[in-house]
Amino acid sequence: MYHKKNCLLIILFVFIVFNIAACSNTSDNDELTETQSKNAFALGTEINIKIYDNPSEDIFKKALERVYEIEKKMSINMPKSEIININQNAGKEYIPVSDDTFKVIQRGKYYSELSSGHFDISIGSLVKIWNIGTENAEVPDKIDIQDRLNLIDYNSILLDEKNKSVMLKNDGMVIDLGGIAKGYAADEVSKILKENDVNHAIINLGGNVFALGNKIDGTPWRIGIQDPFNPRGSFIGVIEVEDKAIVTSGIYERFFEQDGKRYHHILSPFTGYPVDNNLASVSIISGNSMDADALSTSLFSLGLKDGLDLCESLNNIEAIFITKDKEVYTSSGLKDNFSIENNEFKLIK
Repeated sequence: MYHKKNCLLIILFVFIVFNIAACSNTSDNDELTETQSKNAFALGTEINIKIYDNPSEDIFKKALERVYEIEKKMSINMPKSEIININQNAGKEYIPVSDDTFKVIQRGKYYSELSSGHFDISIGSLVKIWNIGTENAEVPDKIDIQDRLNLIDYNSILLDEKNKSVMLKNDGMVIDLGGIAKGYAADEVSKILKENDVNHAIINLGGNVFALGNKIDGTPWRIGIQDPFNPRGSFIGVIEVEDKAIVTSGIYERFFEQDGKRYHHILSPFTGYPVDNNLASVSIISGNSMDADALSTSLFSLGLKDGLDLCESLNNIEAIFITKDKEVYTSSGLKDNFSIENNEFKLIK
C-alpha cells in the first residue's frame, strides 16, 4: 500500500516554467548549474533537490544527511532500523525510539483514525505477501490474505508518549511507514533549506514534491499534474503554488499483471486486495508534505465522494481527483489556480 511514488514510475511531473526572456533581471540564478542541483537515492527512491539561490555545498550535505538519518530509523528494509526493531518485538514489549520515529508513527496513527482505517500504517504484513514493485509480485492465496487482515489494526499500535516508546499489541503485526516517511523527510529538508536562507527550491523525494517559496522572479511555481494514462512527463493541467507540498497517489504508479488482470499497489486494509474504485489518481496540496503524503493514499482509498468530503473538512488541504473516465474534480480552494490543459480531460465544477 505504502511503498509508493517510486521515482522510476513517478506520478507527479514537476513542470517548472522559467521564462528567462521575460525576466526583468536576468542573472546566473535564471539557469541551474551543477552546484545548484543534487541527486541521491534514499528511502527506496530517487531524490532530487534543486536550489535557485546561491547554495553552498554544505547546505546539500546537511539536507541529504538528514534524509539518510530518517531512512536509517524508519526503513522497513534496513535490519537495524527502529521500525524493524518494533516489528520484531510485536506482541512482546515496548521499544524506545527517537523523537523522529515516534512523531511519524503518532501522525500515521492519527491519519489512520481520521480516514477510518482506509490509511493504516499497520498494513505491513499484507504489503509483504503481495510484493508489488518487486520481481516476486503475485496474487497471494486467499487464506494468506485473510490471515494478514487479522493483523491490521492501528488501534493495536500502543504509544507511550512519556518514554517515547512503541509496542505492537499482537504478534505478527508489521508497521510500514512507506506512505508517510518520505513526506516527513521532505518537510525536514525544507526546514534545513529555510534555516540556511534558501528561499527558492524544489525538493523531490520520489514524487513527494515540496515547492519552497516561489520562483526567482517572484511568481508562483507552476506544477504540472501527471496524466495517469500516459508516460510520465505528460500532464493534464497546471497548478500554481508557493511554499506548498504536492503529493499524488495513483493506480499506475506500481502494478503487475496476472492472468490478464492488472493489480496496483494501493491495497485496501479491509479487503486485502488493491483498492477498487473509479479513481485513477489523487493529488494533495498542503503546506506540510507529511500530511499530503498520508492524505493522498487516504483520499484515494476513500473514493471520490468520501475523499472529497474529508478534504473539505480539513484546513489548508486541497485535492485534485482524476477518475478513470478522465473527469477531474477539485476541492473548493483550487477553483482559481488550477487549469486543465489537456482537452481529453473534463474539469467538473
